[in-house]
Amino acid sequence: MPGKALTRADIATALHQRVGLSFRESADVVDFVIDEICDAVVRGEYVKIATFGSFRLRDKKARVGRNLKTLEEVTISERRVLLFRPSQHLRRRVASGTADDSSGDP
Repeated sequence: MPGKALTRADIATALHQRVGLSFRESADVVDFVIDEICDAVVRGEYVKIATFGSFRLRDKKARVGRNLKTLEEVTISERRVLLFRPSQHLRRRVASGTADDSSGDP
């Protein structure tokens, strides 16, 4: 498993190299897209990105849990959680280990 994380700068660099925008413009586009996704999710909207996956919020109710070491019951407070569901296309690519062919096709 690779040790390096993909960063915004890496995505901006790839955009710069493939599309020809300046690095600054590429970074602005990446920031804009990520901000739009984040804002939509915070508003509670369902976000679907074809061939990648979907994001949605889920409200979880308060419930009683148990500390497994002490067996003491603990109340778990209600909260909002972010769910990501990968698309079938992404699932197939992950399962096969197929990297992008750089053709630009989705």
